[in-house]
Amino acid sequence: MAPVTNTVLITGASRGIGAATAIAAARDGYAVAVNYLKDQEAAQSVVQAILRLGGKAVAIQGDVGNPEDIPRIFELAEQRLGPLTALVNNSGITGPIGPFAKTTDATIERVFQVNVFGTMQCSRAALASFARRGAAGVIVNVSSVAARTGSPGEYVHYAASKAAVEAFTLGLAREVAATGVRVCAVAPGSTLTGIHAAAGEPDRPARIAPKIPLGRLAHPEEVAATIVWLLSPAASYITGTVVQCAGGL
Repeated sequence: MAPVTNTVLITGASRGIGAATAIAAARDGYAVAVNYLKDQEAAQSVVQAILRLGGKAVAIQGDVGNPEDIPRIFELAEQRLGPLTALVNNSGITGPIGPFAKTTDATIERVFQVNVFGTMQCSRAALASFARRGAAGVIVNVSSVAARTGSPGEYVHYAASKAAVEAFTLGLAREVAATGVRVCAVAPGSTLTGIHAAAGEPDRPARIAPKIPLGRLAHPEEVAATIVWLLSPAASYITGTVVQCAGGL
């Protein structure tokens, strides 16, 4: 376990890629603010796993799809763990799987509120946090291979939201590069998380695995390792980049 020297806020960190990233970041020496929406028990389980490793972590409830929650999330993270040095915008939702023509306005609006507006608003809060202490920081946005494939017949609206995240990543990275802040993204392919069941097709992994060149879905820990590497000094000259972690897609 590396000594704690940095603090990261990870949105949507109670499960899946977010939870794996929280634990990996703790192993790499980060104090971790574990943001969650509803499942306090799952978030506390992640916190306890980090504490057992000898790390520091707190669980912070908040909906990144609600702009009013975001200042409180950041304030609590800094109060409990100290100044932020990194942000991982991991929260993301798809809505139900199906053709775009049957996707409701409410689903599209909620997906964009969480995936796009939440990412932008959390990034703005992180930049303010970095600026207050006059130091550089790192933002890693979690995109998706869907930004390149378009996800026809499944969730075109989700793919569009992730394409927006990638454009935002590039633009923001170039805008803030002179301050020393780095902004990158990771685009996972299909990953073994609860997102498939939440979208209404729990057996989706078995259906799509044969389409992936490596022949399987990613484990959350594999995506987490990529995210934590981008946070690290090993990636110090990388910004405005989307790293594909998609098994060859």
